[in-house]
Amino acid sequence: MTDETPARLGIDAVVVGVRDETPQVLTFVTGDRPRLPSGAFAPALDRTLELAARRVLSDQAGLHEGYLEQLYTFGDRHRDPREVRGGPRFVSVGYLALTGMDDVDRSALGGTWSDWYRFFPWEDARAGRPDILDRAIVPLLRAWMAAACDDSGRAFRARVAFGLDGAPWNNEAVLERYECLYELSTAPESADAIETLGDAMDLDHRRILATAIGRLRGKIKYRPVVFELIGETFTLSELQSTVEALAGMRLHAPNFRRLVAESGIVERTGQQQRTSGRPAETFRFRPDVLAERPDPGIGIR
Repeated sequence: MTDETPARLGIDAVVVGVRDETPQVLTFVTGDRPRLPSGAFAPALDRTLELAARRVLSDQAGLHEGYLEQLYTFGDRHRDPREVRGGPRFVSVGYLALTGMDDVDRSALGGTWSDWYRFFPWEDARAGRPDILDRAIVPLLRAWMAAACDDSGRAFRARVAFGLDGAPWNNEAVLERYECLYELSTAPESADAIETLGDAMDLDHRRILATAIGRLRGKIKYRPVVFELIGETFTLSELQSTVEALAGMRLHAPNFRRLVAESGIVERTGQQQRTSGRPAETFRFRPDVLAERPDPGIGIR
């Protein structure tokens, strides 16, 4: 391969839904590893990159419309083994798609929904601090930090990413944590550690998914994207559990309800929904909030 060999451009999409308080991502299986919906960009067919992404989602997931945003461009050298064997550089434009679970044809090309925490078990703190952190990850990080005593930047990155030594935990720093663990896995004292910490994915799709989770966790705080993942009408408990599933943390129910009420982001339907206990009042998203506030998201405190 020469320097003049053109790169190939593709699309990788993270399709997210929430069911039974579980954030899920649509995956397919290549070999023995799950992958994201993926396809090639076809210049003669695709007028824009977004249309290419929608074509891939339509063909592979039966998803014809809905929320879609560009994530990032992934183009690291050798991210695809075909380049190692002499092929061109493979550059991928990542997209994030949000959908109600019933909107996706689950039979399309054998796609299945996967709990995204199976790939990042350290990111789910709804039941308290994940055991895998103190049992497996922190000891590896401490050894990795100590092995590079002349690299203060490494220790600083690890402390900030994982909230060590008094640093706060930032639930949006999903990619930063994954990047630390990926780099740690290249060290002799902890080779392949990332392969034992959560399930692997094909190529660099786990990195793409980490990017999407971090983006979504940040975005629910200032944009009403969570309503793409919930029914047209819902109870406040359903709304809270959906936000908690995405954020990977429990929220104080009275504070959450107060913040939602103060934001004006929902309105009453005048209807009630049966629950296991008392009937619960239902709400719906209030679109007018988009014209009233620059950041109409769901506050998380």
